Amino acid sequence: TMPPERAIIRHMVAGISHYRPETAVRIPRYRPRVHGRAGPDRRTGRGSIRSHMRLLALLLPLLAWGSAAFGAVSPEVRTPEVAVRLLSAVDAVGNLDRIPLGVGFRLAPGWKTYWRAPGGSGFPPHFDWEESRNLAAAEVAWPAPERFSLFGIDSIGYADEVVLPVDTVPAQPGEPIDLRLALDFLVCSDVCVPQRAQLAMHLPAGPAAPSAEAFGIDRWRGRVPGPPGPALGILHATLVDMGEGPMLRLALNGGRGADVFVESDGDESFGRPEPVPGGVALPVTFSPGGPGALVGREIVATVTGAEGAVEQRVTVARGGGAGEERTRGLAVFLLAALLGGMILNLMPCVLPVLALKLMGFAVHGGAERGAARAGFLASAAGIVFSFLLLAGAAVGMRTAGMAVGWGIQFQQPLFLALMMVLLMVFAANLWGLFEVPMLRLAGRMAAGRGTRRGAFATGMLATLLATPCSAPFVGTAVGFALSRGPGEIVAVFTALGLGMAAPYLAVAAFPRLASVVPRPGRWMVRLRGFLGIALTATAVWLASVLLVQTGVAAALAAAAAAAVPPVWLALARRHALASGAAAALVAALAVSLLPDRGAAVPDARWQVFDERRIPELVSRGDVVLVDVTADWCLTCKVNKAAVLDRDPVAGHLAEGIVAMRADWTRPDAAISAYLAGFGRYGIPFYAVYGPGAPTGLVLPELLTPGAVLNALEKASAPARPKG
Repeated sequence: TMPPERAIIRHMVAGISHYRPETAVRIPRYRPRVHGRAGPDRRTGRGSIRSHMRLLALLLPLLAWGSAAFGAVSPEVRTPEVAVRLLSAVDAVGNLDRIPLGVGFRLAPGWKTYWRAPGGSGFPPHFDWEESRNLAAAEVAWPAPERFSLFGIDSIGYADEVVLPVDTVPAQPGEPIDLRLALDFLVCSDVCVPQRAQLAMHLPAGPAAPSAEAFGIDRWRGRVPGPPGPALGILHATLVDMGEGPMLRLALNGGRGADVFVESDGDESFGRPEPVPGGVALPVTFSPGGPGALVGREIVATVTGAEGAVEQRVTVARGGGAGEERTRGLAVFLLAALLGGMILNLMPCVLPVLALKLMGFAVHGGAERGAARAGFLASAAGIVFSFLLLAGAAVGMRTAGMAVGWGIQFQQPLFLALMMVLLMVFAANLWGLFEVPMLRLAGRMAAGRGTRRGAFATGMLATLLATPCSAPFVGTAVGFALSRGPGEIVAVFTALGLGMAAPYLAVAAFPRLASVVPRPGRWMVRLRGFLGIALTATAVWLASVLLVQTGVAAALAAAAAAAVPPVWLALARRHALASGAAAALVAALAVSLLPDRGAAVPDARWQVFDERRIPELVSRGDVVLVDVTADWCLTCKVNKAAVLDRDPVAGHLAEGIVAMRADWTRPDAAISAYLAGFGRYGIPFYAVYGPGAPTGLVLPELLTPGAVLNALEKASAPARPKG
């Protein structure tokens, strides 16, 4: 009988790296002969000890190899330039439908390997899993790469060390998997050396506990570029002539010190990005098709910067020269901002401000022409000044790397609480419980002494209460502004202010328009009472928003504090300023010291928004409607009541449409990133996905049943094959 030492050596020579359990060599039972018969030396036991020691010494390497082949790490393939291993984040398959793996590279100093798009030289790694068993698919994720330059040629890849995360899909979940990877790749220093590695790993059945390699794989998976967000993303891509040939211009949101790697499905090559105002520009080398072949096509851009790394698909548009494109684009968006500001006066969000507007008309109705002109100019100035304050806040927040959006101040409980107090102070004033200069001086209008300060304050408050909504053109203009520099932000917000102030400016230009309102009289007392009720209703609405954000205790405490001014003034009729300040302090303390948040009641017809599920749903033929809303968005509520919750749209949603609702009542980074991906920074926002619209169809801010049904029909149509 063959001794075990020779059997083991013969098996190891046959090729340990190709070991398979079903072909393992059976080691025959061996009994050393002592004193002419099998068995140990019964007198001393020396034969048994020596035999077991020799066997153990030879088994240790085999056991070490077996633990690697059957554990979370494959045997390492090593060359002078690189060492490669196959890693697993779990030590068994469990019931997972996706098993996280990794391919680890350790490169010698001075050597590098390549990314999926290698740049001006090299080629990407090639993965061949054909010899694996029980493996249906394997998808490689690519951590953010580096740019290397050698002899004036840029290449893209990794140096020192990298782990490429791999998501594998078992053909039969729960069954063991034999992984066999044939990996071809290139490593370069001053010279380039092609490499080939055969990696093998067996994952048995059993509970999928995390392995020792799980942390390392997850660490590299965290470096894989994600979707665009409010701090970093691409707003649009244009092909422009910068004077030195065609260049791809990418307008960036964020991207301090960014590097950009661009991939296309054509023969174009993209050079090193150069910083330009508002983004970067990359020189493009074209195939014989010429520059026009890139226009209208989709590219994939990976942006790495101080804010992280993102990957985004964008469609290339045609642009003029850099200066021409910038000027023409700004003019278009200034016009959109002007129209949006005018329409903002008609939006439901501004209806609570109707009280102040009507009172202004009433006050100016009996005034002389000069006094009326001065009052309305003051109101317009208050509106424009407020928009300039919003522009300054937006510039400051962007500089500080904070999320910026239209109406996001309504996500802050402290702002809501203070606004409730302010509205109740105005209501108390309208009820005659105390007088402030804005209305105490109203009687002096006929004498020509005006109420410029009061009109200015009215314009500011009107703007502040108008910001929860995104009227048509407003979202587009604000999205453009927040994606550009401080100059564009100030210009667009000024245009918005001028648009919203247009009715006041019209009356200032034609003071006779104010004469349609009767002169002040007894009717104004009744009107003031009604308008005070309207402002109280607005404060109650803000309290309902605060209830969702902070919970019952804080909302009730803030509401009680807001009720202090009218109650105190009704009883004491003095110390208006002191009572208002005390109420504001109590409301601020309530939302600060009672931070218990209330949970929103889910609607069975709507699912919670999850952007990661949308591609999967679309791939299986589903149509998805996304509604980004908030409790402080009155336009959202109007759209919901008038369109989404009524037939025929509600009937279609009940017939198999996947409806997702993203609640932006409180700050949510994922929702902010989703909006920024469409160049939007305000709500309402609606998008429809489906086989016919995998990247999403954006609906208008003001919904109509026809617009929603047309989008659902278009998205449900099967995608047309390319070519």
